[in-house]
Amino acid sequence: MKRIFGLECEYGLTFSPNGRVYLPIEKILGYIFEGLIPNSWPSNAFLENGARFYQDTGCHPEYSTPECDDLLDLVMHDKAGERVLESCLPIAEDRLREEGLSGNIFIFKNNTDSLGNTYGCHENFLMRRDVDFWKVAEQLIPFFVTRQIFSGAGKILKVSGKPQYFISQRAQHIHEKTSSSTTSSRSIINTRDEPHADAEKYRRLHIILGDSNMSEFATYLKVGTTDLVLSMIEDKFTVPSVELDEPVKAIRDISKDTTLKKRIKLEDGRELTALEIQRMYWERASEYLESHPHDKIMHDVLREWERVLDRLEDSPMLLVRELDWITKKWIMESYIEKKGCEWDDPRLAMMDLQYHDINQQRGLYYLLVGRDHIRKVVSEEAIERAKNIPPQTTRAKVRGDFIRFARAKNRSYTVDWTYLKLNGYWEETILCMDPFCASNRRVEELLSQVPQARLKT
Repeated sequence: MKRIFGLECEYGLTFSPNGRVYLPIEKILGYIFEGLIPNSWPSNAFLENGARFYQDTGCHPEYSTPECDDLLDLVMHDKAGERVLESCLPIAEDRLREEGLSGNIFIFKNNTDSLGNTYGCHENFLMRRDVDFWKVAEQLIPFFVTRQIFSGAGKILKVSGKPQYFISQRAQHIHEKTSSSTTSSRSIINTRDEPHADAEKYRRLHIILGDSNMSEFATYLKVGTTDLVLSMIEDKFTVPSVELDEPVKAIRDISKDTTLKKRIKLEDGRELTALEIQRMYWERASEYLESHPHDKIMHDVLREWERVLDRLEDSPMLLVRELDWITKKWIMESYIEKKGCEWDDPRLAMMDLQYHDINQQRGLYYLLVGRDHIRKVVSEEAIERAKNIPPQTTRAKVRGDFIRFARAKNRSYTVDWTYLKLNGYWEETILCMDPFCASNRRVEELLSQVPQARLKT
């Protein structure tokens, strides 16, 4: 069965002025929005590629991918979010100069700032309503707690005043197993149930503990393995006796140990490493795919999952080109060896941040991409298309087509995940409750009113 999934990524934003004049970050964010969305449209807006771009709590620009039912589409549209924000930077800096100011605006795809605040990368999966959500959650929690060994973004943090390299940026900010809050009591699984679809058939699985990934492969593996594990649990292929004794403590303990040797206590008294727990899920997923036919991508995810677990056990540094926390650790260790410095050197803290700079001309991740030191999953051409073209197999296509029509006709409109509305004269609301449906008769009629040259991409 196809599944709808998406990512909501909050970005860090900062301004480095050339001089003593400092602008509030709210004003900088306003310039970012001006570079993307015309003044006649709201700052909380959907784009022609079906994605949503808006200001989140803490004055963070947030980009929500359009609904995807294909893993490669999701990777592509997640990266397109970076490119969309990057394209706003020159326009925003020009606006600064118009006001007699100058400086550089930095946008980071990471999860923590220098003051210890955190912002998230939330994962959304449409799941079946007829399965017991709490049983599914109990099965998923050990998987999510240990998944960071290949999905973590890496971070230098101080422990008792001494710098230490951690696997995950979000792990230290998780306080509950489950919660409805995304800020005051962050949890492994968020229980907010907003399926944006037929609520009798579906609910939303909302995951808020994950790191933002620069690596396309890490995103591919993170979302792909979650999709696979969720599918097998929905089909009653559970992993027996895997419940953790203290999941919140476990997620922090695993993040502290880059040797991956730390043993985590289970409810039945056994102690296993994160690698051993991941292998339990992999083995069950392998059995599941043998008896339940899936598309070739899920079989590829299973193969890559096993390969990554094998390398993490034997030679983790072989994954330098693929996993963020290992790639960043390699950069820093190489610098330490070259300069003869220690982990408390402030230049390492700067490198920690610069790895996540989405500006392709200065971000450390993108410097590695330019030297072919990073494994790519989708082409740059595909990412560029995704900036303007929505996925063609989900409701996002209907939304993108509608927005293109309204802008071509200079019509005011209101859009949400489940409806499209033309405002004013001949006001009309079009409901779109099926996220799997990529066509709508009324939207197609509207598109016929727009010259085809305007619809070319």
